[in-house]
Amino acid sequence: MRSLAETLRGQFERLVEEGPRMAREAREVSITESSRDGLVKVTVDARGSLLALDLDPRIYRRPDARSLAESILETIRRATDAAQERVLDIFEPAVSRDDMRLHLQGTPDQVVEDVEDRLNRREGL
Repeated sequence: MRSLAETLRGQFERLVEEGPRMAREAREVSITESSRDGLVKVTVDARGSLLALDLDPRIYRRPDARSLAESILETIRRATDAAQERVLDIFEPAVSRDDMRLHLQGTPDQVVEDVEDRLNRREGL
């Protein structure tokens, strides 16, 4: 039990010290990926929200809406996965990758709040 409390305290202290910088870095993440055929290029933010979509004019040479849609979605998924991995990398010095994965549904600032809440509950505050 003490070991867990010490681990949480260490996480909390690192987050207090480095949390604002980490959250800022995470908010600034953007990842650009291209489709395998190079006809689709997407840029997403840290949460996977689409920031940019570029379609090469060559898509009109062989019009296939279904194939194009699948290519766009697959490229967005790859970009989103890469963005989430980058966020995990940013927070890894202070938060385990598994814990951080649980927080990716929320905002980076919520990680700091959650660790603080868990630490306070463990100490009975």
